[in-house]
Amino acid sequence: MLKILGKSSSINVRKVLWTCAELNLSYEHEEWGSGFQSTETEAFKALNPNALVPESVRQRALVEQWMDWQSTELNNSWRYAFMHLVRKSPAYQDKAAAQSSIVVWNEKMQLLDTTLAKTALYITGAEFTLADIVLGLSVNRWLMTPMARPELPAVAAYYKRLSLRPGFQRFGCNGIP
Repeated sequence: MLKILGKSSSINVRKVLWTCAELNLSYEHEEWGSGFQSTETEAFKALNPNALVPESVRQRALVEQWMDWQSTELNNSWRYAFMHLVRKSPAYQDKAAAQSSIVVWNEKMQLLDTTLAKTALYITGAEFTLADIVLGLSVNRWLMTPMARPELPAVAAYYKRLSLRPGFQRFGCNGIP
C-alpha cells in the first residue's frame, strides 16, 4: 500500500493526497513535519534524503510546463508574502519585501487568469490534469492569504470548477476537510 509521509496542511502533501483521491488510490497517511514527527531524524532521511515531503506527448509537455511554472515561478513569487502574512516568520518581517512579493504574485496570477480565459475549463484545455492539482492548490493559497488582490474572473471560475471535485473538497482547502 502507498504510504504518504507529511502533514496534511502542507501544499506539497495535499498535491499527493488530492492526486490519490482523483485516481481512487488507497493509501496510508502519517503526519510528519512541524508539529508532528520530525523530518530531521535519520529514519526519515533514509526514506527522503532531502528531509522534504515530496498522455499525448504534446499534452504531457503542457502539463509539465504548468507544473514546472507552479513550482518555480509561482511558488517563488508568493514565498516571502506568505511567510510574512500567514506564517508570521521572524525571518520574513521586511514589509517592503512582502509588498514586492504580493505585487509579483498578483502578476503571476494575472498570467494564469489570461491563460485560463483562453483554455476555458482547465489549464491545458478541456481535460482536468495533474497540473490543475498543483495550480488549484496555489490558487487556494492565493485566495486564503490576507492581502489585496485583483479580481481575476477566469481564476475565480476555475477555482469554482475545482471546488466541485471530491478530491479538492477533501484536500484543496488547506488540508482541512
